Amino acid sequence: MIIDAWTQHISPTPPGVNPQGENVFRNYGMLDVFHHGTDVARMVEAMDRHGVRVALMAGDNEAVARAQRAHPGRIFGQYHASPSDIMRAVRELEHYVWDCGFVALRIEPFLWRKAPTDRAYYALYAKAAELDVAFQAQVGHTGPLLPSETGRPTYIDEVALDFPELRIVCGHIGWPWHDEMIAVAWKHPNVFIDTSAHYPKHYPPTFVHFLKSFGKDKVLFATDWPVTRYDRIFPEIDEHLGLDDEVKRKFMHENALRAFRL
Repeated sequence: MIIDAWTQHISPTPPGVNPQGENVFRNYGMLDVFHHGTDVARMVEAMDRHGVRVALMAGDNEAVARAQRAHPGRIFGQYHASPSDIMRAVRELEHYVWDCGFVALRIEPFLWRKAPTDRAYYALYAKAAELDVAFQAQVGHTGPLLPSETGRPTYIDEVALDFPELRIVCGHIGWPWHDEMIAVAWKHPNVFIDTSAHYPKHYPPTFVHFLKSFGKDKVLFATDWPVTRYDRIFPEIDEHLGLDDEVKRKFMHENALRAFRL
């Protein structure tokens, strides 16, 4: 059973409205998806074709809740937080977890130009720990045309020290600071890394070594669908990674169960 730990519900965005976001989709050859939005039914069909049993999804929270209701047991929502109204976000996180069955808090710090250590997030981290749901963050450089500084893994080091009960999943490998990300994940029992937004052919060699050896309990399979495509990712896993059965099972399934308590 394959679990995709990072997918997106993209709302339709007309050309020119969000040129920063268009940049990353253009670079992946998926600009039409950015303009038309995520087709959830098409996504589930692709999951079926490629053996993906579960996808974790964030985006517009109400749209994600609808997608989860339409595909129970296949899509699990993650509350996408805005730190601009902290107490509202805290209350909404609780609502979406208790009332809608969401399984994580997701924050993309670059959107707010606030590092993960910013005080605006700390009430959300505390509530996530109290609710026993994971916190998933974008780590590494930004594909959208926004500053990348907030994605440095050393910020996660401080968050993990302040919240040792909080399970933290760091998306996008942390590239180009992937060695720093490996060090943080190795250091903290509660920190994991997911592979969203990267095709296996381009995983850095030190990250592949981590995945196959001392980090085999720490890495989660993720795609960032619809930015990347299953029909390319799965052949590249087989061709370029050379994972044995134990590592592949942990990578594709077991580590996500542990990190998100699915």
